[in-house]
Amino acid sequence: MRRLSGIPGLVVGMVAVVMSVYHVYARLTWYAPDQHALLFITLAFTLVLSFVLYPRRPGATPDRVPWSDLGLAALSLVCVGYMFAYYDYIVNRFPTAHPLATSDKVVGAVAILLVLEATRRTIGASLPIVALCFIAYGLAGPWLPGALGHRGLTLEIVIDQTYFTTEGIFGVPLSVAGTYVILFIIFGAFLEKSGAGQFFMSFANAIAGGARGGPGKVAVVSSSLFGTISGSAVANVMVDGWLTIPMMKKTGFKPEAASAIEAVASTGGQIMPPIMGAAAFVMAEFLGVSYTKVMIAAAIPAIFYYGALFAAIHLNAVRTGLRGIPKHELPLLGQIIVRQGHLFLPVVVLLVLLVYGFTPTYAAIVAAASVIVISWARPRTGLRLRTCVEALREGAEHTIPVATACAAAGIVIGIVLQTGLALRFTSFLIQLAAGHLMPALLITMLAGIILGMGMPTTPAYIMQAALLIPAIIKLGVTPIAAHMFAFYFSCLSAVTPPVALAVYAAASIGKASLWGAGVQALKFAAAGFIVPFFFVYSPALLFQGTWTEIGSVLVTGTIGVIALAAGLEGQFLRAATWLERGLFVAAAFLLIDPGFTTDVIGLVVLAIGLGLQKLRPAAVVVPERAGP
Repeated sequence: MRRLSGIPGLVVGMVAVVMSVYHVYARLTWYAPDQHALLFITLAFTLVLSFVLYPRRPGATPDRVPWSDLGLAALSLVCVGYMFAYYDYIVNRFPTAHPLATSDKVVGAVAILLVLEATRRTIGASLPIVALCFIAYGLAGPWLPGALGHRGLTLEIVIDQTYFTTEGIFGVPLSVAGTYVILFIIFGAFLEKSGAGQFFMSFANAIAGGARGGPGKVAVVSSSLFGTISGSAVANVMVDGWLTIPMMKKTGFKPEAASAIEAVASTGGQIMPPIMGAAAFVMAEFLGVSYTKVMIAAAIPAIFYYGALFAAIHLNAVRTGLRGIPKHELPLLGQIIVRQGHLFLPVVVLLVLLVYGFTPTYAAIVAAASVIVISWARPRTGLRLRTCVEALREGAEHTIPVATACAAAGIVIGIVLQTGLALRFTSFLIQLAAGHLMPALLITMLAGIILGMGMPTTPAYIMQAALLIPAIIKLGVTPIAAHMFAFYFSCLSAVTPPVALAVYAAASIGKASLWGAGVQALKFAAAGFIVPFFFVYSPALLFQGTWTEIGSVLVTGTIGVIALAAGLEGQFLRAATWLERGLFVAAAFLLIDPGFTTDVIGLVVLAIGLGLQKLRPAAVVVPERAGP
């Protein structure tokens, strides 16, 4: 992204601040324009800032904006301005029934190309290529074989559906970005400016830094908290990793293990309530439920994810003989809470408002305002006017990649709806799985991982929501479990080789082998790959059931993820034999799977494994030599 200075930097910064202020204003007053106008304005800001902040090629013209990019920004304003010039006609017409004028076709085609180019600049070429393939599919329908064939769309219908309706670029994904996501990103920007990020790191150091493998546990605590601010696995790694990875290596962790721990911990930020990734807000819209319900449903799987990671780090440290950070180097918990503990209160404010049923937009705005007020509990952390302006600017800038991805994903949604591909794909998937749920889940898992390798979590999840999720719902899965399943694997693609972006980012900091770090990451994130299958079969893991059922699965599942970590790490009471490791992994599967019978059998298997460890004479275990 360009870092502009002087007058260009000032102008672009003002545009970004106005974007943030407008979206806050639009949710606070009855006098704001309607939803159509809000989306038009969101797209205008998004496209303009995309072309002035992101160069055509990475690294090109880092300190100035060429005339060609200014021209694209101006053309974006023309295309959106056209929507306002003919606002009544566009809003009230019957899509595809009223033919488009020549000017409509030109403006629509140019706007689609601008969205695809802006998306390419901000998040890469994968999603624009996918969108172009879907457009080609819509146009080539009559010539396609078998079930893929359809009546075909004319170029006019493609343009109409994509740009002049609310089932294309201006569909649910962009609506979520302009309504919810930007406000939560602004909240995160204010929280970061208040010094909360440093507080989270100091807090994590104080409570976990001195334990075995302390720096690894610090990465888990700080990354789960920092996910509230960033909402991005790679961003989380690039902020936390510069501190945690060197700390881990200093206390004896191998570079691959240190990089993997940070990558897995950072990836979990997207699935950790109260603020999850942008895809969680899209999920709430698709499901037609409040974001609070999605947040609550995600709680137990997030506990299992981080619990398994925490246990794996501890057992890894025991097996390799690692120690924590020396006590004299650790901050004192009491002093941190006294000096900076107030910085956690805005997160509490946000959580309380969401739990009590306030809308996410209201909760995000109030929480952001509370950051300013609460920060002045200590004058040295108080946010000044200049800092608030910077937070507003950064909030808008961080929204741009999300908004462009949502706009481009809307193109795919529009084509899917017009061609009826979702219904055909659902039938095809059910036939491919022979009517059985497990094969359909495996296909959805692979699709989520593959899609997530080439694009951010949000568009990867949206693709599955359009094509795959209807099939597994038709096979009997509850809607929230089906959507959460796809969402999880879209997130986990960040730590799944061969294209594991969070691992790449962490390995670059830790100077580790990419494949070595990737394999370690798969092991540390193992619970994340297993738990989604179980909550599909037992919604109690998603807080869908009685309190007795929920409490039972929480207890037995927690024991299960610890057993899973022990089996994969080869360490529990002592170094484990292959037989004991197999028993621990088997017990883990049985315990994570809700059900009285599986729980009892799982506890028995776990007890056998522990008994074998107790009865076997302890062998002298030489600690593994730490990497350079």
